[in-house]
Amino acid sequence: MIHITFDHSYARDLPDAWAPVRPETPPAPELLYWNAELADELGLETEQASEAELARLFSGADIPEGAQPIAQAYAGHQFGGLSPSLGDGRALLLGEVTDRNGQRRDIALKGSGQTPFSRRGDGKAAVGPMLRELIVGEAMQALGIPTTRALAVTATGEPVYRERPLPGAVLARVAASHLRVGTFQYFAIRGETGMLNKLADYTIARHYPELAGQDGRHLALLAAVAERQAALIARWMHAGFIHGVMNTDNMALSGETIDYGPCAFMDAHYPGTVFSSIDHQGRYSYGNQPAIAQWNLARFAETLLPLISPEDPAAAVPAATEIVEGFEEQYLRRWLEQARRKLGLEGERDGDQALADDWLVLLAAHGVDHTLAWRYLADEAEGKPERLTSLFPSPDALAPWLKQWHARHVPRTRRPPDIAAAMRRESPLYIPRNHLVEEALDVASERGDMKPALKLLEALRQPFTEREGLERYALPAEPELAEGIGRFAGHNKELAAYL
Repeated sequence: MIHITFDHSYARDLPDAWAPVRPETPPAPELLYWNAELADELGLETEQASEAELARLFSGADIPEGAQPIAQAYAGHQFGGLSPSLGDGRALLLGEVTDRNGQRRDIALKGSGQTPFSRRGDGKAAVGPMLRELIVGEAMQALGIPTTRALAVTATGEPVYRERPLPGAVLARVAASHLRVGTFQYFAIRGETGMLNKLADYTIARHYPELAGQDGRHLALLAAVAERQAALIARWMHAGFIHGVMNTDNMALSGETIDYGPCAFMDAHYPGTVFSSIDHQGRYSYGNQPAIAQWNLARFAETLLPLISPEDPAAAVPAATEIVEGFEEQYLRRWLEQARRKLGLEGERDGDQALADDWLVLLAAHGVDHTLAWRYLADEAEGKPERLTSLFPSPDALAPWLKQWHARHVPRTRRPPDIAAAMRRESPLYIPRNHLVEEALDVASERGDMKPALKLLEALRQPFTEREGLERYALPAEPELAEGIGRFAGHNKELAAYL
C-alpha cells in the first residue's frame, strides 16, 4: 500500500461544513493517466507502485491509509439564480498533503459516486469530461495561469448513463483548496455568523496568512481575493480562455481556476463567444468574464458584511462597495501590464491602452484567430510580416494599426530579435484547441486509445516553443467554431445594487 501523509484541517476546523462519505467501488479500475511530475511535487512516494495499485487508490476502490473522505457543503449562484444547498454532489475530499514547497494541497476525487449532496444525481463522471479537465488544467499550468490539476484519471469499467451510455471515470484532482465563494454563501444564507467567522479565519490562515489576527482582516480578505481574481481573469482573457460556468460555487478563494466543464479557448477573437450549450443569454461569454468576476465578488462581499461590522452590517456596505468597484481598475491594470509585454512595448505611455484595445477591435472586425494574431505579431517585430498578414483579408486591413504600433516602439533600446523573443515568451503558439480536445476525448472514450490525448498534452506542456511536427496543434478549427451571443456587461456602481 502506498503511504500518503494526510492532514484534515478542513474537517477538523470546520465541523459543520461537510458530511462523511464513502466512494463507490468501481468494478474494474484501469489507470488512463498518471501525473508522475505532480505526484513528485506533492511528495508522494509512488515510484514502486504498480498501475493497478494507483488505479485502485485514485478511483475509490481502495481508501488510502490516513484518508478521511468527506463531501464539502456549499451554496452558489448558478446562472444568476441562487441555490442555497449544492455541495459536492459527485466529489469527495480525501484529505490534504503538504507539498515539497511547504504548501497545503487538497487531493479530491471527482466522479466517485453519490454523496449526501447528490440529490437525484448518480455522482459519477464519464471518461471524456475527466480527460478534458486533465488537458485544460495542464495547459493552464504550462501557460502560467493558477489552476487545479489532475493527478490521475482512472476508467471505472462501468458505464454512466447520460444521453447515451458512456464509459465511466474518476478524476483525482489537486487544488490549493476547494474553498469557494459558495462556501461562504452556504452559511450566510443560514445566518450562521459563528461558522462564517470560523470559515473566514480558516481561509485567511490557509491562503492569506499575512492577514491573520489583524483588525479589519475580513475587509482585507475581500480586497485580497479581489486582487487575485483580477490577476487571474486578466490572464484568462489574454489566453482567450472561456470558463463557461462562472457560478459563485466555481470561484475559488485561492485564486485558482477550478472546474473545467463546458470550457474552451477561442479561435477567432469575438467577445461574445460562449462554450456552454445552456448559456443562451451569453452570461458567461468571453467578454463578460471580468464583469461576472466582479459580480461574484459582490456576492462574496455580502457574506462578509456581518463580519466586517458585527454591530451593524449595513455600515460595512460603503467600504465593501469601494473594494468591489475597484476590481475593474485592478483588472484593467493587470490586463494592460501583460498587453504591454505581448506588444513588445518598453515603459508606459498614455496611449498604450487605446493601442491594445484597437488591436482587439481589429481582430474582432476581421474574425482573426486570437492566439495566432498575438503570436505572429512577434514576427512583425523582426520584419517578417508574412504569417501575420496572412491572417487578415488584405495587408491594407492591418496597415493603419501597424503604423501606430511601430511608432510606439520609437525610440527603441532593444534589438528587434530580442523584442520578438520577449513577445513570444508571453504569447503561446499551442493552446488546447477545442476541435483537438474533442478529437482526443472521442478516441479515448470510443476506442480506449489515449495516444491522441497524450500527444496533445505533449504539445501543450511547452506552449511558447515552436517545434517541428506539431503544426496541426497550432491551427484553428475549420470551419471556425460558432460565435456566441454575449457582450461585455457594464458594472453597477453601488454594492447595494448587488444585494
